[in-house]
Amino acid sequence: MNENRRLKTLMDLLGFKTQKDFAAALNIKQGSLSDILRERIHVSNAIKDKLELKFDVNKEWLENGSGKPFFKKNPGGGNPKEGVPYFDMSLSDIKDFIVEEERAEYLVNYLPFNDCTAYLPVYGDSMYPKYAAGEIIAVKEITNLEILQWGEAYVVMTDEDSNNLRTIKLIFQHRDNTKLILRSSNPNFKGDTVISKKNIQSLYIIKGKITRNII
Repeated sequence: MNENRRLKTLMDLLGFKTQKDFAAALNIKQGSLSDILRERIHVSNAIKDKLELKFDVNKEWLENGSGKPFFKKNPGGGNPKEGVPYFDMSLSDIKDFIVEEERAEYLVNYLPFNDCTAYLPVYGDSMYPKYAAGEIIAVKEITNLEILQWGEAYVVMTDEDSNNLRTIKLIFQHRDNTKLILRSSNPNFKGDTVISKKNIQSLYIIKGKITRNII
């Protein structure tokens, strides 16, 4: 059995009845999951990290069948691990997707944001007063770039063609549907940044913020 087939086994062990629900839990497109299960593409490191963080999956078992599927005997009865990973690092330290770059410091169990992908600290003042330096934001990964909430704040990560941009910005519609307008909420940071959707590596909507006494 290879890792693609073991992923299908995990889907069954975790109690997911449909690929749609499993893909949503992993914050990936259903088509991508289908390609993996059909062995058209490999299981990415991002997916492996999400499985470990959210469901306590043993990555060695997933990759080569060594050991047990889960670190615990009962992985929550099919439910995700309680809480969302907190990464104590700035966006400038992230080279790729959030969960691939560093292990979480710990999990934050705060029910209103337990559907999020990660918590991150805010650095800089470009989004003040909406988000001030030192505050902690809850972000959720977006996989469909055609369905965005204009005027809302997002964490944007682009490829090298867009200078490997890592930033928090308000997103607005561009007259060219293949592009997006990024804007600071701080009036002292003037001027818009325009990027192409094709250059976005990953995108996370900011669902809200928490105080440090919660974590």
